[in-house]
This record gives sequence, structure tokens and C-alpha cells, in this order.
Amino acid sequence: MEDDFVIFFRAQVFLFLKKSVDNKGIISIPNLGIEYPKIFKARKFACRSLKGRGVRSRIRVIFAYYPDKDRLDFIEIYFKGDKENEDKKRIMKHYYKG
Repeated sequence: MEDDFVIFFRAQVFLFLKKSVDNKGIISIPNLGIEYPKIFKARKFACRSLKGRGVRSRIRVIFAYYPDKDRLDFIEIYFKGDKENEDKKRIMKHYYKG
């Protein structure tokens, strides 16, 4: 899975954050009330161990992006078949400063 993350970073995250290429695979998570860092959900994550599924693996990657530091924090990865959405309480506890 480590190699999958490298490919994911290069093919999606870098293009989305640095080149403004939006393939609709990364979205901002709504209704968190967090302005900094920016919190995103990646819906298109290709995992080679799930052969034949490609970006339809149903794996979700939640991450925070600090644009001024050019830094990513991976928050959560989950399989959509096991849980419907990200853990907003966990995100709020760690990142909400209000």
C-alpha cells in the first residue's frame, strides 16, 4: 500500500494542490468550521491489492493541507464498505481552534 500512496500523491494530490487539476477525486469536507488547515477527502484511491477496481476501490483518504508550510497530514484512511463517512468528531477534536 505504500507504493499506492506514492502514486496517489503524485497522480492526485500534487496535481490538485499544486497544479489546480481537478478530476473530482478530491473534495473539501463541508461543515467542519475549520479554515486552517484545509481538510480534504480523496474519493479516488487506486489500490493494487484490490485488482480490477482501479480508482473505484471505495477507499477514502482524509488529509489536512497546510498551504503556507506545504505540508500534508494524513488523518484517516477507511474502506467505504466498512464505514460511510469520515470521523468528523476526530477531525474536529484535533484541528478545530474555535
